[in-house]
Amino acid sequence: MLGCSCNFSNFLAVLATLTVIVIAYFKWSFQYWQRRNLPYLKPTIPWGTSSNLLKPDVYIGVQVKRQYHTMKAKGWKHGGLFSVTTPIYLVVDLEYVKNIMTRDFQYFIDRGLYYNEKDDPLSAHLFAIGGQKWRNLRTKLTPTFTSGKMKMICGSQTPIDIKEALGCFTTDVIGSCAFGLDYNTFKEENSPFREYGRKALLTSPLLMLRLIFGMLFPNVARRLGVTAVRKDVSAFFMKVVKDTIHYRETNNVTRKDFMQILIDLKNQNSDALTVEEAAAQCYIFFLARNPHLQEKLRHEINTVLDKHDDKITYEAIQDLKYMDQVINEALRMYPPVSLVTRKCVKDYKVPDADVTIEEGVVVMIPIMGIHYDEDYYPEPETFDPERFNEENKKSRPQYIHLPFGEGPRNCIGLRFGLMQTKVGLTAALKRYRFTVNKKTQEPLKLNVKSMLTSAEGEIWLNAEKI
Repeated sequence: MLGCSCNFSNFLAVLATLTVIVIAYFKWSFQYWQRRNLPYLKPTIPWGTSSNLLKPDVYIGVQVKRQYHTMKAKGWKHGGLFSVTTPIYLVVDLEYVKNIMTRDFQYFIDRGLYYNEKDDPLSAHLFAIGGQKWRNLRTKLTPTFTSGKMKMICGSQTPIDIKEALGCFTTDVIGSCAFGLDYNTFKEENSPFREYGRKALLTSPLLMLRLIFGMLFPNVARRLGVTAVRKDVSAFFMKVVKDTIHYRETNNVTRKDFMQILIDLKNQNSDALTVEEAAAQCYIFFLARNPHLQEKLRHEINTVLDKHDDKITYEAIQDLKYMDQVINEALRMYPPVSLVTRKCVKDYKVPDADVTIEEGVVVMIPIMGIHYDEDYYPEPETFDPERFNEENKKSRPQYIHLPFGEGPRNCIGLRFGLMQTKVGLTAALKRYRFTVNKKTQEPLKLNVKSMLTSAEGEIWLNAEKI
């Protein structure tokens, strides 16, 4: 019994020592921004300034929006945060936003997101990769989304779940324009394309653990084969892309779509584009979401279509000026990506401040925070498309509307996303009048498990045929 008692006492001593060491490490790590003369929000063990990353109770965009407003209320131009023990630099002042996203872009070329190209090729998409590889791929894919390419591709009282309907529409458009396939998600209730497109945007405690580990120890994570995309999602998209490429090349089939451009790039030379890289770029299409619009545009739509033989053409879409205002305001309130990150690739002295951002530190641009700043948008909770009329657009500061990012790493598919949104809205509003069904829970809450801005639950609308 004496031996057992000694062993237990030794165990407690070791446990107490480890606890002290861990707490000391956290406290030392939490002094990072203090040592660098930057004001910061007070962190707590173990999540830092983040909420519980494994069981979040608030959407990350809303959380960062609150942190942005807290810093601005204190009069800070920038401030420090912590994700567990990892320091995060949050930008508040618009000039600093401009510096990081555009003017001093060479210091912040990378995203700072974890990806594993060897074991998890779909994670190495254009949004995540950095350095010269990003530059090369961006250069190759940019011609895909020019206006010329976009031009080339381009009754019931029963309530409908508009969130699911728009998801199906988005999936079918992506299927046709990106993969060259007919998904038929409206007709096929359990379409695998819709199922895996939905899964690709959801997080889980296990996925969050992998991502946190990858962010903290990227080199170790890659050596251990840690993946950032669910294996079933990765396997599905890889098979779709490989089968599509094999069929087209075997049968000498060509189409005027995104997939064909990728195939042509792949075949140009040995270092152009691999099948895995092609799959990753198609996969990223599913990270684009359409906003929920709250304004009817029927009069403008009918007026414009009357001038274009009642056809929804590329030219007709460009004439929908008020629709641009509605979409821009919807994107302000519900930006698809609520924040963007950059990784400092070499020490950066912040202009007009005694602060240096060290190489390797992740920088955060709080898009949702800026979009809900009362100094830029009075009554930001109110949906008001007039914020984006020509007069107001000319008078507003730069970098206060960032739904697609800004600078060299802005969203490469913004034209595609806007075009499919306009086509979908035009087709729907021309034929139906929508009202909110009582099954819809209001106010809307954002899904804390989604990587992108997405409503929690279903959004039911009554669709009355005109």
